[in-house]
Amino acid sequence: MNKKIVLSGMRPTGPLHLGNYAGALRNWIKLQEEYQCYYTIVTWHALSSEYQNSGQIKKNTFEVAIDWLSIGLDPQRSVLFIQSEVKEHAELHLILSMITPLPWVERVPTFKEMQREIADRDLNTYGFLGYPVLQTADILIYKAEVVPVGEDQAPHLELAREICRRFNRYFGEVFPEPQMLLTETPRLAGTDGRKMSKSFNNAIYLKDSPEIIQQKIATMMTDTRRKRRTDPGVPEDCPVFTLHRAFVQSEKREPLAKACRKADIGCLECKKVLIDSLIEILTPYWEKRKYYENHPQEVWDILAFGAEKARAKAQQTMAEVRTALGF
Repeated sequence: MNKKIVLSGMRPTGPLHLGNYAGALRNWIKLQEEYQCYYTIVTWHALSSEYQNSGQIKKNTFEVAIDWLSIGLDPQRSVLFIQSEVKEHAELHLILSMITPLPWVERVPTFKEMQREIADRDLNTYGFLGYPVLQTADILIYKAEVVPVGEDQAPHLELAREICRRFNRYFGEVFPEPQMLLTETPRLAGTDGRKMSKSFNNAIYLKDSPEIIQQKIATMMTDTRRKRRTDPGVPEDCPVFTLHRAFVQSEKREPLAKACRKADIGCLECKKVLIDSLIEILTPYWEKRKYYENHPQEVWDILAFGAEKARAKAQQTMAEVRTALGF
């Protein structure tokens, strides 16, 4: 009962990939041991960029949910729920938007970055500009004390802290100021060497079969210095080695790096070690995922149960907010 509260979420844009696991899920699983965790599938955030394809959000929500359950998030230890099933998020977002200065949201760097990355959609909307304020509502509605973020999301949390302080200054100390838990988010390369991303169509998905994983990794570009088997390489410049650092144990990885620098090993041999490690890591996940794919109602029931628990907490918070406002 005395555990600190953690809040984090993911946009439902489809099945999750290795970057989602290494950058967030692996850490979320560990946090379950120490904190009271609220993990939400942020459907309203998805709508800010997918409003023209809103019919896909429910399907993508299911994909995210079964990935969460299969990889190790436990509904007995964490509250797993869909954001839009707890309407209090929207109410608090509206209230916070009334006190948030416009320049605060305009300076968030990821706004322009995502516009460039998702260039095939019109993101010049009020909702997309204001989604960091909705993120703030997601955090404060549960009075989350700790928020795990990567460096790229740090400006969002700093904005949330500023909005929190502004609300408390105007209306009284309702919310604890959320603290940043900076987590390592390894920058994994995708199959084309760029950052792994669904938007770039270069991702290796958790649900990919062993055969597909082998095919994708076997064709990945490597260090361009190694035009021939006898050419020495630089693992630090190899896209494939970003995956080694995330998924291959150091006692196996370091000898590979040394052999690469001396050209004592070929790229295909190096890739095989990575493939074997991934298959070992993902085999329990694949078994669980098959179960949940065959029992979809159980997945929806887990999310509904989580929404009930989240809603009870959110309603309590909103009662305090309305009292603080004098409504």
